Amino acid sequence: MTAKSIAIIVTVDTKELEARYLHEFISSRGWDAPVIDVSTRHPHTFQVAFSREEVSRSGGVEFGDLAALRRDAIMQTMGGGAGNILKQLYARGQLAGVLAIGGNQGTAIAAIAMRTLPIGVPKLIVSTVASGNVRPYVEYKDIAMLFSVSDILGGPNTVSRTILSNAAGAVMGMALNGEPLKAGGKPVISVTAFGNTDAAVTASRKLLVEQGYEVIAFHASGASGSAMEDIIEQGLIQGVLDLTTHELVGEIFGQDIYTPLRPRLETAGKLGIPQVIAPGGLDYFCFGPAESIPDAFRKRKTHYHNPYNTNVRTTKEELLKIGEVLAEKANAAKGPVAILIPLLGWSENGRYGGPLYDPEADSALVEALEDHLGPGIRLIKVEANINDPIFAQTAVRVFQELNKSMIL
Repeated sequence: MTAKSIAIIVTVDTKELEARYLHEFISSRGWDAPVIDVSTRHPHTFQVAFSREEVSRSGGVEFGDLAALRRDAIMQTMGGGAGNILKQLYARGQLAGVLAIGGNQGTAIAAIAMRTLPIGVPKLIVSTVASGNVRPYVEYKDIAMLFSVSDILGGPNTVSRTILSNAAGAVMGMALNGEPLKAGGKPVISVTAFGNTDAAVTASRKLLVEQGYEVIAFHASGASGSAMEDIIEQGLIQGVLDLTTHELVGEIFGQDIYTPLRPRLETAGKLGIPQVIAPGGLDYFCFGPAESIPDAFRKRKTHYHNPYNTNVRTTKEELLKIGEVLAEKANAAKGPVAILIPLLGWSENGRYGGPLYDPEADSALVEALEDHLGPGIRLIKVEANINDPIFAQTAVRVFQELNKSMIL
């Protein structure tokens, strides 16, 4: 097997003809195309690079024992086993990309496997369920999903032949022409963003770029903030302006549509890189359309952001809890941390006269931080709204101070 390998994840027992087609299509264009068989039911005769017995064993279960497991545990075992094989290929420098095909079962297994790989490795799934909600499959990884249009059954046909060849061409094209994820020539700072904190993020980014940094913004949508944690873990980010920490609302209370897919505000602390943290977006829950707001929230202050997104005010009691959790995460950091509180609102809609303005509730978070932050954490109050220019200027200045403290 060479370094030019496009791995194919497929349940060969139900999709042998499609597996053969993709293997031949990719191989004929100069790539190795190892098939990873994740089937669990019927026997077949296709000689694959990695048998289902190997995959199951790699997932920690002998294939003969799979049938005794609950169905979701079988999927997890095969997905984990395929993921371990992918990681081995990647560690040896042999993996250029991954292609998978599947219905609901095959998509679940392939997604579990692909999520073990770093962001930047080409990943694509042709799926019968790709026109629905794909977040449970993609989570926060760069997995492309292509709707199969027709079912993946009975071998390539007039429709599926085009879809499958397009998918194979896409992965080969990404592997051949895409830029690998690697550090550039400038130190990288990440900043978290929302539309409601856009002015703060834009101004901070401009100041940091002027000072020689590369700045990457991550939308605090649950998936993107989680991706930021993953990229920090890969060592590609040297500092964080976590101005929009809204995802903590979902992490703690679980009802927010932007609930993160991994814990937030922890990875930078574990690695000891400097962090400036602000409560951007902690003043509200995010729900879908107005009719989706849970009954328990319907009497609160509400901002109707757009037809698909509503913002419902957080309470004093909720912010006391959020403050305790935020303090716990900050205290655990191995590197320098400062928390900046804009006293005149944490979002555009939370400023004076805005639909979510509630300074009494906001003060509860500050109270909790004052009670629980350790002595080494700076708590800085700024007499401004988060989107006022002075707040961005202060955030960048404090970040530079933290950064210099690490060098001295």
